[in-house]
Amino acid sequence: MAKRKSLAADPELDSDNEDASERSLVDVDFEFFDPHPDVDYLALKRLANQLFQGDAELLHVNDLADLILSQPLVGTTVKCDGRESDPYAVLTVLNMQVHQNNPSIKALAEYALTKSSTTPAFQDTLQTLLNPAAGSPNHVGLVFSERLINMPVQVMPHMYRMLADEIQWALDDNEPYNFSHFLVISRIYRLSPEEEAELQGPAPRSKRPKQSAPQKPSSGGVYSFHPEDEQIQKIALHSLDYNFTNSQPREENAFGLDMGGRMILFPATRLRELVSVLQDAYPPPS
Repeated sequence: MAKRKSLAADPELDSDNEDASERSLVDVDFEFFDPHPDVDYLALKRLANQLFQGDAELLHVNDLADLILSQPLVGTTVKCDGRESDPYAVLTVLNMQVHQNNPSIKALAEYALTKSSTTPAFQDTLQTLLNPAAGSPNHVGLVFSERLINMPVQVMPHMYRMLADEIQWALDDNEPYNFSHFLVISRIYRLSPEEEAELQGPAPRSKRPKQSAPQKPSSGGVYSFHPEDEQIQKIALHSLDYNFTNSQPREENAFGLDMGGRMILFPATRLRELVSVLQDAYPPPS
């Protein structure tokens, strides 16, 4: 049984041989489920590997998947073929203080501090939050959010609303979800000026590079895989893009994307505001 009602969506499917005016629509019902230890472990590992790319092996994704599945009452997966199928998307939050000795959370905390070294103000804030004094009320919630490339962003307002509700229900039951801040780890890709010019050029759609639904660049040809990042950044205390530690140099004229990571820190008090902003920005298809 789905944890919430299904949400209909109409993602557009492009064919290499079709003009933009000849797109077809497919009506899909997405169902939302609690994370399930018996069926979701391998899919969560795949999504974590997709999110962290070459750095995944540094971050103990096996332990991360186990930890996500150990708290099934907080977090949501999205599926199309019932509970036993693989999730197409996941959104959850993990308490980085409560789980600070978990190998994955420990590695992720060190990773965040290392990557934020390019922005001293961000690093100082993280240092204070991730190494609090005894009795400090500051707890950081690590937001784990990833999905398959073609999943429409319209599922995200619903997922963030459910996350906000579940955090409140957990607090009502005295569970350790009283966060002061949320840390979102996302990912980006970069296009060279030549690639951007080609992408925006007059060539027929079927002849253009098949990129992953590029969003408006933030600066210097940087695009987000997650369109909702733009809305999260509006309420953020800090945000930065970084290079993966284990990324391979991209050779000139090589295929593929020049990818990197993104970290966003925002106050927990603005989570409900974010839900409202996402609902306005990405309403369900009519």
